[in-house]
Amino acid sequence: MTERDLSPLKQGLTTAEVQQRMAAGQHNEPLPPLTRSVQQIFRDNLLTLFNLINVLLGCLVFLTGSYKNLLFLFVVIMNTAIGIFQEIRAKRQVDKLTILSAAKMNVWRDGQLVAVDQADLVQDDLISVTRGDQLPVDVVVRETTGLEVDESQITGESEPIIKGNGDNLISGSVLLGGHGTVQATVVGHGSYIKQLARSAKSDHRTPSQLLTIINRIIKILTFTIIPLGTALFISTLMRGAGQNRAILGTVAAMVGMIPEGLVLLTSVALAAGAFTLGRHQVLVRELPAIEALARVDILCLDKTGTITSGNLKFERIEPWADIAAATVQDTLAKLVSAINDDNETAQAIQSGLGKPVVSPDEVMPFSSGRKWSGASFDGQAYVMGAPEFIFREVSPALKQRIHQLAQQGFRVLVLAKVAQLTTPKPTEPEALGLILITDELRPNAQATFGFFAKQDVALKVISGDNPVTVASIAKRAGIAGADQLIDMSQVGTTPDYDQLVATYNVFGRVTPQQKAGLIKAYQTAGHTVAMTGDGVNDLLAMRQSDCSIAMASGSEATKSLADFVLLDSNFDAMIQVLNEGRRVINNIERVAALYLIKTMYSVALTVIFIFMPHSYPFEPIQLTPISSLMVGIPTFFLALQPDYTRITSRFMKQVMEIAVPAAIAVVGYIVVIDLLGAEFQLDFATTSTLNVLLTGIISLNALLIAARPLNRFKIGLVSLMATLFVLAFLFGGRIFSLVNLLDWHLAMIYLPLMLSAYPVFILLQNGLGHRVLSRIRWK
Repeated sequence: MTERDLSPLKQGLTTAEVQQRMAAGQHNEPLPPLTRSVQQIFRDNLLTLFNLINVLLGCLVFLTGSYKNLLFLFVVIMNTAIGIFQEIRAKRQVDKLTILSAAKMNVWRDGQLVAVDQADLVQDDLISVTRGDQLPVDVVVRETTGLEVDESQITGESEPIIKGNGDNLISGSVLLGGHGTVQATVVGHGSYIKQLARSAKSDHRTPSQLLTIINRIIKILTFTIIPLGTALFISTLMRGAGQNRAILGTVAAMVGMIPEGLVLLTSVALAAGAFTLGRHQVLVRELPAIEALARVDILCLDKTGTITSGNLKFERIEPWADIAAATVQDTLAKLVSAINDDNETAQAIQSGLGKPVVSPDEVMPFSSGRKWSGASFDGQAYVMGAPEFIFREVSPALKQRIHQLAQQGFRVLVLAKVAQLTTPKPTEPEALGLILITDELRPNAQATFGFFAKQDVALKVISGDNPVTVASIAKRAGIAGADQLIDMSQVGTTPDYDQLVATYNVFGRVTPQQKAGLIKAYQTAGHTVAMTGDGVNDLLAMRQSDCSIAMASGSEATKSLADFVLLDSNFDAMIQVLNEGRRVINNIERVAALYLIKTMYSVALTVIFIFMPHSYPFEPIQLTPISSLMVGIPTFFLALQPDYTRITSRFMKQVMEIAVPAAIAVVGYIVVIDLLGAEFQLDFATTSTLNVLLTGIISLNALLIAARPLNRFKIGLVSLMATLFVLAFLFGGRIFSLVNLLDWHLAMIYLPLMLSAYPVFILLQNGLGHRVLSRIRWK
């Protein structure tokens, strides 16, 4: 950047210059959207492997001329349409909330400081930046008394870097301390931000357990469906059956093996969860995060904004040396004015003492890692911050007084005179006074934390403040184990994090690196950990956690990283977030077994009837009443039912308890019916009708078990499905290729089978299911 490109400070570009750069394409680009485009939603829902298989199967059925057997395509189309509708609805909700929470930058234009969207930044814009900001474009520093910057996305190191006038900063960098004016040098596609957007999140997130299991099932089926279907088709032709019969039997088998509704239901449930949370002012930035939070058993809290409201109040300064109180107070006011930080502590002191005019010689802005700030003026240097990080060794008398004040609930900082502003600790500090600040407890804090305790979510407090103060506030908020506290400034450079997390619940004087270490230790111990935060000191811990939650009032860097953003900064909304996640996952795990029943018995029957002398026992149209009435429709309603119990990773357990016994029962009854058909010379139409009847009854029993615990709605839902199933036989025989069962000769066959279905299913469930479960160690 040449001298002629440097815009005058406090003036910035003119409106005409901005328009000129916009027209020339020298403007920034918006961040990639959090949601897929409508076009992508349609494409990804329509162009799936299973949809392709279904279309090919539909073409084969069309060749037979049995057009009513194409009805299975209508079910596929409806499922896909519902999935598209739900995702677009969730997309609109998320996009609307994203706009509300979008970060703006303060830019000098026409001599005025105005807030503009990141996408509206242009080349050479003068941007006013402060602690917590994340740079959306590449810049050069024009004016500052000192900026501390996290450039870990470039260097790989999380240690802060000091930047001064004339230094370059790369987009994506996070300001950890200080403030100043920077000028945009590279905007739009050329900046680093295009490569960095949400990279921190994608690097550390674990995949959804539920979606991983479902995708594994789909992968196995992908390599199973086509060879089995081909073998069944060839074997049917070799037995002398007609081509149409071979096609219809093969299509019925392959359609039965596809659990397309399971994938749809999972996507719809997560999208509906995001929509519901949006109505509670919670922005969901990643759908799988809903599941991650539902599985959380440890919630790590930063004190400010979660336990406390974040509204700090300066109480007083207590002189320590033999200096008049007025003199100490005046020195503190000048120091805060000289540093000119805009964090909550500085604002509280300025509100209480005012802001005198000071011309500092040197400024050291506040840093989360250093935990103190300082400035030199009038020929003397001063610092304020955490005493443990200012003094190499705090005197016993000072330590005792700080402890007494902390027990009273005060946040205590020290004001000290120093010889030089050096890092990590200043030279020759001499205490002048103790700064007392209070922080009010957030409304409803006790009720909120009490809820999490009842839900078996352990609460841990990780804060940069004095551990005694933090523990006092945590105790007032009703957090269990608040007496088990530790000062992390005393644990050395290589602490045993595993031992620390096993022993303590409240961690004070924690550095950003230590926060991340504590989170990792909890994960190593087998826990799923969520981290809440609102400041740059929480970034490393949030990046390490399984699930991260940010306050909308927090820094832009924190919000850009978090999985959830509480738009009204109301931590009470976390109750709804946890409940919604648990509802989604519990219900999906419960009803998934119903989809896999059809898949299991279809695969088993295909293998069996490759070697049997008869055709496959179903036509495609005959599976419609079972797929829709016993699986598709009821599971959609069951997935929306409240279920806030703790996640137990019971997906495979549900499959073994419900799907496997039901599938074995279905296969057994179909083999029996096939043998009875040969004995009594029943035609295919009759045996296939009996197969539909018994399969439907067993599926109904499985639905009844999956719906537990029963209530009026669930009993009514199951009763309605049973009634519609009966009506399909009475009035839909021609549509679904079902023969009339109102024949006493047939009744002699199917009534005993119907009456035995429930006891046989329960016997298989209690015998086989429990025996297998007892031999497998479930997580």
